[in-house]
Amino acid sequence: MIAYAEAMQNYLENITYQMCNMSHEEWNKQLAGPIGLFKMFCTRAAHEIADDAVNIFGGRGITVSGMGRNVEAFHRTYKFGAILGGTEEILGDLGVRQAMKNMPKAML
Repeated sequence: MIAYAEAMQNYLENITYQMCNMSHEEWNKQLAGPIGLFKMFCTRAAHEIADDAVNIFGGRGITVSGMGRNVEAFHRTYKFGAILGGTEEILGDLGVRQAMKNMPKAML
């Protein structure tokens, strides 16, 4: 679970660094795809983290009260973030299309 959290943090810092060192025109051309892939990765990582947390907590991970209430709430609601702002499939498609568009012709 911490590996996913560390990977998301690194991905976020990488995109933030690029945004701080690019003009607005460059953002529009080069960062829409990576940001879409980042959101897709985060929502898939949230799914894995939620499942792992429920497995760790066992039966308590699915109860709405007591020690597992935060795990249950996260497991129940993490999907909202995946739906808002575009589904994983649409964002993944955007990322791949942009990567293919910017790929040198010799590599295709």
